[in-house]
Amino acid sequence: MADDNLPRKTEDALIALVRDVARTEIMPRFRNLGHGDIARKTTPDDLVTEADTAAEIALSAGVRAILPAARIVGEEAVSADAAVLDRIGGDLVVILDPVDGTWNFASGIAVFGVILAVTVRGRCIFGLLYDPVMDDWIMARPGGGAWFCRDGVPPRRLSVSPPADMADMTGLVPVFMFPEQARPAAATAMLGFRRTTTFRCSCHEYRLLAQGRVDFLVNGGIHAWDHSAGDLCVREAGGHTAMMDGSRYDATRRTGTLLSANTADTVDLLRATFGGFLQ
Repeated sequence: MADDNLPRKTEDALIALVRDVARTEIMPRFRNLGHGDIARKTTPDDLVTEADTAAEIALSAGVRAILPAARIVGEEAVSADAAVLDRIGGDLVVILDPVDGTWNFASGIAVFGVILAVTVRGRCIFGLLYDPVMDDWIMARPGGGAWFCRDGVPPRRLSVSPPADMADMTGLVPVFMFPEQARPAAATAMLGFRRTTTFRCSCHEYRLLAQGRVDFLVNGGIHAWDHSAGDLCVREAGGHTAMMDGSRYDATRRTGTLLSANTADTVDLLRATFGGFLQ
């Protein structure tokens, strides 16, 4: 790979893999899960389903065929063995979230996706945010822009929303993911914006930001499978991202608050609004 970029045929093969796995392992199980097909991981709303497990196995096998040199980090593999996280930061890593928005999926809500990121030493060089329900996706590569894609339709280059005053901004703020002691202050701070909500699905939240449908995201949990691809897509759509402390996000980060927004000024506003109680 010259300059750490993936060949286009490799990107195409990864997209085809994700679409195929969604068609065979995810969508047949949507709204068809029994109680025995859903398990709790750490909390009552932190779930894993038969679809998560089957899709990650199939995706991992496909990635090995497409990129034999890559190490693989999947959300469910990390749940089984936290040491898998140590692979992130390697020369070539594929990071997988087989069903992002598992609570939605298990509840029959059609807001879930598949996230795939290819990283080189923690830096994302290809990001994919795939919607299995509509069979469309947003993809990005460094310097190549962010694109909305669907079969039979020319790809559409994406741009984030224009600047806006705080009172006119719409954002996504998952208060339930913040430390318990910070939640009252965060909920109060949210009242200063026009509208704030959360969709419990990083895939669709990043898609909305990259398409200019919302103005910002505040993320308290920064698992690489949730954010590496989305971070690249937002930046390639003209947006700005930073950790609360001002440092740059990469896939090796495990703690902190990630701010993603349409403009650098909005990132600064988020830091001023939430920085007093979020790290």
